[in-house]
Amino acid sequence: MRENEGGQERPGGEVEEPFGFWRGGGAHERVATGFEETPFGEVWERFLESVDTTNVGALTIGYWGADYDTHFVYPVPLLVEAAASFPNLRSIFLGDIEAGQSEISWINHGDITPLLEAFPALERLKVRGADGLVLEPVKHESLRVLRFESGGLPAGVVRAVAGSDLPKLADLGLWLGDEAYGGDSAVDDLAPILSGERLPSLRHLALDDSQFQDEIAEAVASAPVVARLATLSLAMGTLTDRGAEALLSGQPLTHLRKLDLSYHYLSEPMMARVCAALPGVEVDLDDQQEPDEGEFYVEVAE
Repeated sequence: MRENEGGQERPGGEVEEPFGFWRGGGAHERVATGFEETPFGEVWERFLESVDTTNVGALTIGYWGADYDTHFVYPVPLLVEAAASFPNLRSIFLGDIEAGQSEISWINHGDITPLLEAFPALERLKVRGADGLVLEPVKHESLRVLRFESGGLPAGVVRAVAGSDLPKLADLGLWLGDEAYGGDSAVDDLAPILSGERLPSLRHLALDDSQFQDEIAEAVASAPVVARLATLSLAMGTLTDRGAEALLSGQPLTHLRKLDLSYHYLSEPMMARVCAALPGVEVDLDDQQEPDEGEFYVEVAE
């Protein structure tokens, strides 16, 4: 599973850490069960009884079981019910589940809208997996980082993010995934994000792992939000020379600190052109792919 990159220094000396590294006030706790082990609901109750939740600043939720299990309990309602017990919670990672426990496309979810409503001071939310995932448009005054890792992100979730009012959101990452695994969004669903109107603070944008990566690149080439970005990622998808040509022919990208196009289907000449056109930008063109009998695949699906 792809890991986020190390911290980068922003203007003024402030260090921006990768999502999973918590340097905020309070403790970082992790709650999880194992396959065919103690039901997650019981583990959660023990956690609440044994930890001073008022001191928890970051919470990671690991494996909670599968929906075919008679003891299956989705963690979000439990978190919402206990919200008053976590006055200092600022970071949630929902789904710290590796392939050995569950493939990313098998992670069972539900509606996460109540999570954002119950924690108005939350600053970071990362969600892994998207089977059954639901999100409605929300207004949230504190959220700065929002990331979805999936092999197929439902169009409804993409539209909800695009339709939300998130004035402080600086970092948005979407793994759009494969249609065969629920990734049924289209480039038009991204239009409100690319316009930048509802996300005035956005500085880091990742639209990754997409089957329509060329179409995204073509839309990004003239997207108003790009002018104020520090980093842009169109990685992990089916990007070809067509998409790269659109980026080179569109608005200037020389202001970017980093352009991540890793895991791609670009030709060697196009790779050289991209690097030559952006001499002051850190361009990641690692993991060049070749079509498999004419088929193009995203990096993360099942």
